[in-house]
Amino acid sequence: MKFASPDKKRKTFSYNPLIGEAAETILDSVADGVFAVDKDWRITFFNRAAENITGISRKQAMGSICCDVFRANVCKSSCVLRKTMISEKPIVNHSIFIVDCRGQQVPISVSTALLRDAQGKIIGGVETFRDLSLVEELKKDIQGRHQIENIITVSPKMSPALHLIPLAAESNSTVLILGESGVGKELIAGALHHLSPRKSKPMITVNCGAIPEPLLESELFGYKAGAFTDAKKDKLGRFALAEGGTLFLDEIGDLPLSIQVKLLRVLQERIYEPLGGTKPVKANVRIISATNKDLQQLISENLFRKDLYFRVNVIKIHVPPLRERVEDIAVLVEHFIQKFNRLRDFAISGISHDALDLLMAHDFPGNVRELENIIEYAFVLCHKGVIKKEHLPPELRGIQGKAPHPAKSLHDLESEFFREQLRRYKGNKRLLAKELGIHSVTLWRKLKKLGI
Repeated sequence: MKFASPDKKRKTFSYNPLIGEAAETILDSVADGVFAVDKDWRITFFNRAAENITGISRKQAMGSICCDVFRANVCKSSCVLRKTMISEKPIVNHSIFIVDCRGQQVPISVSTALLRDAQGKIIGGVETFRDLSLVEELKKDIQGRHQIENIITVSPKMSPALHLIPLAAESNSTVLILGESGVGKELIAGALHHLSPRKSKPMITVNCGAIPEPLLESELFGYKAGAFTDAKKDKLGRFALAEGGTLFLDEIGDLPLSIQVKLLRVLQERIYEPLGGTKPVKANVRIISATNKDLQQLISENLFRKDLYFRVNVIKIHVPPLRERVEDIAVLVEHFIQKFNRLRDFAISGISHDALDLLMAHDFPGNVRELENIIEYAFVLCHKGVIKKEHLPPELRGIQGKAPHPAKSLHDLESEFFREQLRRYKGNKRLLAKELGIHSVTLWRKLKKLGI
């Protein structure tokens, strides 16, 4: 790797006078990489962690142009430190990639600040950066085992559903998704469609409980001109709109008995008749249905047809409530924080332990939808920093004396991941570090922090 020719007066780059020798010693002991540049973009300070993360020695780095050392994906077009030098505003936790001495991309999170002399004049800049390689590997490992499409979970109780989804998606059989309101049944239906051979065709959703019974038949099957007073021309129903694709019947337990008969005919004969029509229409549509009700109980009360139940219940997927998979609360909170940060251009960095404990202690009758609403409420009161207990809804803050459910923290998940990887490599830390693409010292520090 080539570096810019260093200044002949090398000693001028031995340390930054504003940092000082004592501060250099302290900065050499931290895990984050730290480097400083002068106004000519030459590196004047390079700590030990920067050496470990980049694989470039301090002797090589000192006096070199910073872009020759880091070769980041933003160096040429949108240098983070240059933005700070121009705007005179610090940047915090901006994610980029650098290229290490082996030519490997390393994900890092950078923060920047200005260096000024005693008179307040800008004489350079400083950047700290954190190696995110292990975090990315952990995310990939978690996602590889626990995530399909937009379904975010780390709970073992979701494993049966996640295992069944890709298998069911390949078939053309009807699927019944069971679960309480707000658990994400529509996400399961979406995954089944997008992983299926029908993914290039439409997926049409019908909430069977939201459409009045007199309108539901025409909404599903369409109608012909003259079928009723205001029917001036033909209208396609949801079955026609979903032709070749998927029709998702949400809350099928609310379907009136009169419509159940017509739906049964579609499932048995693959044909239907629009309202006011006389000729049957073929239906090449896959049916996915969902309900939060006990269909067996509805059958016993003569509110749901037994023959229709057996038709829609070919493949059954059960989604457990959030109170039974509290391991998911922390990762879902992180997901919703990122979502609302993007939507509202906020800079909320996380949630406090006290606030998370309150969420862990909550039963969540509204499940994931309720959790999302709680985080959205918190964004009304908190625009930056960390979501605290006082930012949560009043009724949630009133929880007293209730022990939190046992849940795996991020620390526990990381420990589990690294222990598993160490077993895989028979305790060979050097080989594991090489496989993860990080320096062995970085791995050693991480294992020490986790108590492994």
